[in-house]
Amino acid sequence: MKICIYGAGAVGGLMAAWLARSGHDVSVIARGAHLEAIRREGLRVRSGGQIESFRIKAESDPARLGAQDYVIVAVKAPSLTEVAEGIAPLLGPSTSILTAMNGVPWWFFHRLKFHDGGERLESLDPGGRLARAMPTERIVGCVIHLAASTPEPGLISHNMGRKLILGEPGGKNTSRTKRIADALKEAGFEIIVTETIEKEFWVKLLGNVSFNPVSALTVSTADRLIQDRQVKDYMINIMREVLAIGRAVGVDADIDPEARIDMARALGKFKTSMLQDLEAGKSLEIDGLLAGTLEIARKAGVKAPYTESLFGLIKARAQATGQYR
Repeated sequence: MKICIYGAGAVGGLMAAWLARSGHDVSVIARGAHLEAIRREGLRVRSGGQIESFRIKAESDPARLGAQDYVIVAVKAPSLTEVAEGIAPLLGPSTSILTAMNGVPWWFFHRLKFHDGGERLESLDPGGRLARAMPTERIVGCVIHLAASTPEPGLISHNMGRKLILGEPGGKNTSRTKRIADALKEAGFEIIVTETIEKEFWVKLLGNVSFNPVSALTVSTADRLIQDRQVKDYMINIMREVLAIGRAVGVDADIDPEARIDMARALGKFKTSMLQDLEAGKSLEIDGLLAGTLEIARKAGVKAPYTESLFGLIKARAQATGQYR
């Protein structure tokens, strides 16, 4: 298949490399030093102590690549407006879009029964630009359960995990999901196809909303947050609020906060993506995790004081270093 990965960072780069290795026609949209390194040395992946290099077509301008069978959007929330502005040349009549991202996706409400799917998340999709550029009928959602990083331009470090959970909004999976699920499985990922992708996003969100900002505020790895009783209790209160918000709009993550913390504990000593971005001087993915969640809370009439306080604290921290826009 012809597959373009829009955003060849840690997760997108790993997907691009492994899909190329399994024989697909893969290209990436990248920029800056990362783009130049991929063009010069190939896209390098370090996994299991070995480094492989993959010669993959890399461009900053999507118009140079033409229509694809699949576009995998693997950028962080602050870059989605740029994707919406540039993705059109990659979309043919039957192109599918896989969203491989953290946080609440802009299409989250489109197939829910809550308010007949008519809600839109203004904090994530101002004016509906994302929905117009990437309509829900093209979407396959992807929840990421692996850890990767970009220690230097052109190099992806695969640190742990291979699991990806796929499903279409609303649960009615079609061949667009089966084809990309099969391709990713053959590429070496552990694939689960679900009819409740919104639930899977919410399970992941419990950890993202709590661990990511708290780790950035405290400059701590996840294991240290769990070991500190007061910090752990604070994160559990946030998780309880996020669980209540989901249930109010018909999405029950159906997991106890202690069990969600156990999922993080099993990964050992790791830096969250937000802590990595903080240390690298990059913009922090605050709105996709916190602003979107709290907008849903307001729509559903759910109070979330712990999550509100965390939103204010991490915004202030990021604004102090110019890492929030």
